[in-house]
Amino acid sequence: MTGMRSALVVGATGLVGSSLVKLLCESEKYIAVNVISRRKLNFTHPKLNVKIREFDQIADQDMEFAHEIFCCLGTTIKKAGSQSEFEKVDFEYPLSIAALAKNYGVAHFIVISAMGANDKAMANYSRVKGKLEKELIAMNFPQLSIVRPSLIIGDRQEFRLGESIGAKVMKIMNPLLVGPMAKFRSIPANQIALAMLNIALNGEKQSVTIYTSDQLTAMQMPVEVKMGDEASAEKLFNWDKYKDEELPPVDKEVIIDRSKIKEVERGRGE
Repeated sequence: MTGMRSALVVGATGLVGSSLVKLLCESEKYIAVNVISRRKLNFTHPKLNVKIREFDQIADQDMEFAHEIFCCLGTTIKKAGSQSEFEKVDFEYPLSIAALAKNYGVAHFIVISAMGANDKAMANYSRVKGKLEKELIAMNFPQLSIVRPSLIIGDRQEFRLGESIGAKVMKIMNPLLVGPMAKFRSIPANQIALAMLNIALNGEKQSVTIYTSDQLTAMQMPVEVKMGDEASAEKLFNWDKYKDEELPPVDKEVIIDRSKIKEVERGRGE
């Protein structure tokens, strides 16, 4: 039944988050789109409800019923100003929000991580993202979806020199990255948003699923069909039916180790 879902988005003013909020509001699958943000959005919609909060001050009462929470928080060390501030945004805040969501009974947590995330990585950025993934997995959500994009491109409000140079390089390199190398192609922010919406509505219903950048790029929303239109209905999103078609299915990579899972206590995100 359409129009019966509710979503909560954190990080809605960023490149991916802002696109995602618009997609959610435009989707007839959602009746309510709640946002927790540090500043006002440059977007309004009858479905949209925005709470202005500092991320370290979010409490139980700020949570809203949601079928899924989309966590789109992310920054750079340069923008954050220091290593500790970077970890607050990319590790501490998402973990705290996830703990509140778990205690509130949210079944599906969808988070943007990064390609190469590994808690033992030499690169600090990849290591912090890996630490976040590891802690989120340990929370044992009924459904955790980890999105690992490569370089995200789009029109940012602030100028980032490194990403600007990277985007120009990747524009040349993308056509050369084929086969197993396709996951290294840059990816538009609006495509990540579309993929996250797709994952929310059609993703694998299992404990942990990791989506690589090439899988995110391949995702498209299924075509809406009328009842009785069996020919078109065959094209509805179905993981099995894409096996022999041009677009591959979204393979899952379950990395959960149940022997290490611990129960989330209230206040986990301190």
